Amino acid sequence: MFTLKKITIVLISVALITILSGCSYFETGQIQNVGLLVDTSIDDNAWNKKGYDGLLKIEKEFDVQVYYEEDIDTEEEINNTVAEFVQDGVNLIFGHSNMYGSYFMEIAESYPDVQFVYFNGGNAADNVTSLNFNSHAMGFFGGMVAGKMTESNQVGIIGAYSWQPEIEGFYEGVKYQNPTAQIEMNFLSAWNDTETARTMYGNMKQEGVDVFYPIGDSFSEDIIKMAEEDSLYAIGFVGDQLELAPDTVLTSTIQHVDKLYEYTATEFNNFHLNGAVLSFDFQDDVISLGEFNDRVPEAFQEEMMEHIEDYTETGLLPNEE
Repeated sequence: MFTLKKITIVLISVALITILSGCSYFETGQIQNVGLLVDTSIDDNAWNKKGYDGLLKIEKEFDVQVYYEEDIDTEEEINNTVAEFVQDGVNLIFGHSNMYGSYFMEIAESYPDVQFVYFNGGNAADNVTSLNFNSHAMGFFGGMVAGKMTESNQVGIIGAYSWQPEIEGFYEGVKYQNPTAQIEMNFLSAWNDTETARTMYGNMKQEGVDVFYPIGDSFSEDIIKMAEEDSLYAIGFVGDQLELAPDTVLTSTIQHVDKLYEYTATEFNNFHLNGAVLSFDFQDDVISLGEFNDRVPEAFQEEMMEHIEDYTETGLLPNEE
């Protein structure tokens, strides 16, 4: 039979064990479990696939449970999924689109112990971080390749939105390499309108465009395949798409989303991820130019690599030097 004194001793012992366990845990890192929200499917496009790959890397590196939910694109679905994640011990949640930014900003105060991360936004809070690819330079170098390889002097951009930073960069890169080239631009005002993108491609082809830059992961593969059928050229987007159409893709402008996931988890685990708007570029090893098509002259490939190396070191593009 326990006396009051013995009960007190037991309770104190349990409390000490809990405190010591807590101290030990937080000294080794704070990441627990990790969740991912995507607004379509993880297999829908290269962007989503890379996000999922990043989640799997986190699972392996930190030995944690990871969870993901697909087709989450309404306020109710986001709120319910976040609540379920938190019940499963998740304290780091990725929203794999800029659409999640406004929702995360609204609910973050209700979950002060959870870090919310989303992409390509300008808002942040104590526990909300926005990750942004500085894609201007990526577009510039892709544009240089397009300007070099066009035979008709007609280059086409099919973009999701006019504000995408790689669009301005691509335009400048084409003009730097080939001042006489004409650049046709069309925008969908949507991420997933593949049918309209295909129609835009057809119109541009009729106008003589022979190098295309489809800047949207949901339709880039379709446009590249159409260019392949027509024996035209394209610049890949988000992933290295050379293998998709080896005779068509000249190079690719790559965003290494999976690496950025891993980096973010490491920063969070080391107590360095404070709510902020963060930008990443070639210097951070999360943006790169893909492998070159053999049809791109070797001397020009070497010139491009020198330009990229100079930019990585100085932050200056060729037209700024």
